Amino acid sequence: MTPQGFNENSRLRASDADRDRAAAVINNALAEGRLTAEEHSDRLDAIYAAKTHGELVPVLDDLPAAGTAPAPFPTSASTQVTPAGRGGRIVAIFGGASRKGVWHPEPNMQIVTVFGGAELDFREAVLPGREVTVHATTVLGGLEIVVPPEMRIIDNGVAILGGREVAGDSPESVAAGAPVLRIEGTCVLGGVEVKRKGPKRPKRRRRSLEGGFEALPTARIRSSGSDD
Repeated sequence: MTPQGFNENSRLRASDADRDRAAAVINNALAEGRLTAEEHSDRLDAIYAAKTHGELVPVLDDLPAAGTAPAPFPTSASTQVTPAGRGGRIVAIFGGASRKGVWHPEPNMQIVTVFGGAELDFREAVLPGREVTVHATTVLGGLEIVVPPEMRIIDNGVAILGGREVAGDSPESVAAGAPVLRIEGTCVLGGVEVKRKGPKRPKRRRRSLEGGFEALPTARIRSSGSDD
């Protein structure tokens, strides 16, 4: 058995949870400087193409296990903590992904963009609780997040030759009981942008010409030689 718990001789089919666990190992290695951005991209492709545990082992055999989870952000006794569980996963490699309109985010989401981009719009999202955690890894890619004015943002991420632009608090977001978006992860030669926007305005319906608009008067242009 490898330190990550995968058997190199096993033909056991890999699950989504297995691939997510393997991706967490190389994400951690990238943040620690053990892998370059190009190596991380190649290994990430191999992980999500793997069918069995045996195919995952060569990708991880020279890396340490992800280790214990990082210490949680300090909270007061009255703060509600979202229990950990199987989170949503969005991967954009040489492409794009978006979640807009009415959608149901998971309490814990993992976003990976490599030479690609992702967009999350929480203005009409149906939240699973008071807090959502987004762990974002961007390598030569980007992540754009749109939040409503009443959502509080906590950014614990790291930028390596990249940038993170996060909107500040608004009067609504500092109110008691405001929903919380916690952002973690690393961007390498990439960027994470979080901005606030108000609710979407409903689109105006175009009125049909039948009875919707009054007929406009027409003008007749006569030539100078006309006797009428």
